[in-house]
Amino acid sequence: MNPISRRGLLAMVAGLAATAGLSSLWVSRMTSYKGPITDHFDGERFFDRDSAPPKGWLDVLRWRFTTKPAPWPDWAPSPFADTPPPRVGGDKARLSYVGHASWLIQTGGLNILIDPVWSQRVSPVSFAGPKRHNDPGIAFEKLPKIDIVLVSHGHYDHLDLATLSRLAGRDAPRVITPLGNDLTMASHDSAIRAEAYDWRDRVELGEGVAVTLVPTRHWTARGPFDRNRALWASFVLETPAGRIYVVCDSGYGDGRHFRNVRDAHAPLRLAILPIGAYAPRWFMKDQHMNPADAVMALADCGAEQALANHHGTFQLTDEAIDAPENDLYAALDAAAVPRERFPVLKPGQVFEV
Repeated sequence: MNPISRRGLLAMVAGLAATAGLSSLWVSRMTSYKGPITDHFDGERFFDRDSAPPKGWLDVLRWRFTTKPAPWPDWAPSPFADTPPPRVGGDKARLSYVGHASWLIQTGGLNILIDPVWSQRVSPVSFAGPKRHNDPGIAFEKLPKIDIVLVSHGHYDHLDLATLSRLAGRDAPRVITPLGNDLTMASHDSAIRAEAYDWRDRVELGEGVAVTLVPTRHWTARGPFDRNRALWASFVLETPAGRIYVVCDSGYGDGRHFRNVRDAHAPLRLAILPIGAYAPRWFMKDQHMNPADAVMALADCGAEQALANHHGTFQLTDEAIDAPENDLYAALDAAAVPRERFPVLKPGQVFEV
């Protein structure tokens, strides 16, 4: 084993924070959620009876000290950059891919951001940890006025406090998030208008648009001692263009989460499904789908159309930067699913329904 420098050790700790919910004691200031015991909250921590628990410390260290990540280019710019219109009305929805799990969805006269991350790193520290390999597909100053933000869970590559503060200062949007993540936001900036909801809660957003938080096969943490003290979720958006199923992070398991969404919310016009951060499989498979899993998830949820996310911006795991796209198209071909039914967008590309 090669010796690890002090800076290398700090980078490893910051990387763990993004991928495994670990951070140093001095950066974890999360206040724990308090609420009644339910079928997925034991009074202290959330859980999912239909999922596997996250890996323990020994497995995390085994991965980090034996990992052989594929090299990524220092910079992999997208050839696209979007300048969205102020609003999209009628029965249409316009989706602009910002990068990783971040999207701008414009529909029903509302501008909705999903897991917005404009920071250069997804880490508890600014000098180490996973950094961007391409710019956001929309420059922050070119964003239209944001009405709603949906934040799926507390991992650093999804809940970016710096970006949420910028949005709060500029537009003061409503921020819809699962239980407990609002406390993380409020402890950082009281101007963030966070509203916390449980699984299966339906929230009216206005203009004929609503969102329901649905269970997903994942977990959350900001530091070493707050594992699953907040909730995680996927989203089903009801829009004039149809229902859009937004999955920012999820394992596949036996597929029941996706079939449950189909049973409760069909028909689905569109599903946004993660395809990256999946290697090595022994460590990642319980909480992160690979492309073959994502193809099965599309079949399970029954959506007419899918779009890929959670790839190509931050190197969180071991696969190459282009492996998710290549593996997805191979999996689609093997399943006899047309590639145009599940395309991979670059940051700044737009898809309309």
